[in-house]
Amino acid sequence: MRLVLGRFTHNALALLAVTTILFFMFRLMPGTPLAAFINENLNADQQQAMLEQFGLDKPMWQQYFIYLANLLQGEMGLSFFQRRPVMTILLEVLPNSVILTLTSLIIAYIFGVVAGAWLAWKRGTWIERAAVPAVLATRAAPEFWIGMVLLAVLSFNAGWFPSGGASSPGMAYSSNWDRIFSLDYVHHLALPVLTLALYLQGLPLLLMRSNMLEVMHEEFVTMARMKGLSEWRIVIGHAARNALLPVVTAFALGVGLSMGGNVVIETVFSWPGIGRLLVQAVSVHDYPLAQGAFLMIALVLALMNFVADLLYMVLDPRVSHGRKG
Repeated sequence: MRLVLGRFTHNALALLAVTTILFFMFRLMPGTPLAAFINENLNADQQQAMLEQFGLDKPMWQQYFIYLANLLQGEMGLSFFQRRPVMTILLEVLPNSVILTLTSLIIAYIFGVVAGAWLAWKRGTWIERAAVPAVLATRAAPEFWIGMVLLAVLSFNAGWFPSGGASSPGMAYSSNWDRIFSLDYVHHLALPVLTLALYLQGLPLLLMRSNMLEVMHEEFVTMARMKGLSEWRIVIGHAARNALLPVVTAFALGVGLSMGGNVVIETVFSWPGIGRLLVQAVSVHDYPLAQGAFLMIALVLALMNFVADLLYMVLDPRVSHGRKG
């Protein structure tokens, strides 16, 4: 319990540091958030009233403590540009980012675990020599480049998938959940998911392959061979189970990291998620919305980092007893 509380405290302090940096970073940026609203027809009194409306007339240190107090109450302020609560705007696009991230990660990790175990089994063959450079190439290639190639081939040339957005023009749905569970939504989701899955599959595949190569020389694998078990049963039933520990914890961390890295994918495919919303908010100096989007991503990352720590302690008790050892 002491170790769990320590991990939780570290993540909470990290979130506080991120919140502080974001608050002052946006306010020290050049430009003013009211440039989109203030024009020649507004006199000095009207401009001052607008500053008071958004709370920008107070000293910066006072704005900071007001912002922290509002955060503790689940309030992220009012969007300068959309004139709506930031939390409402974020909750509207959060399902799109979560669906894109989780779908891509599940596909990438299922493929990576199976393919990594298979490549370890095929150690030293031409299959491994051809597959490993291909995996490294997809991992090293920028996300936007993979997305642009898939757009050019599968969307613009073949016409199999839409080029962007989350629904076709003219489509109307009774609720956001009806839109999410529609075939049109899945059709628009396919290409961003494929792009992100191609980029993400390299880590679990190489990690699984490396772990498998180490586990295959353990004594329990030798004992399984002496019992006369088939090679595939040894690989899947014995070696793979013991090689999954780092992959499971990497999956939890991957959720948080992918939420932050989806900015590029969502921008390339015009996907209405938190990443694209963040880019739009920064471009119009919408401080509360940009801070809220950044903070939401940091919160998910910290939460999944905490979950990864818990998973590692549960799956490997040596971690929780490390100090005693």
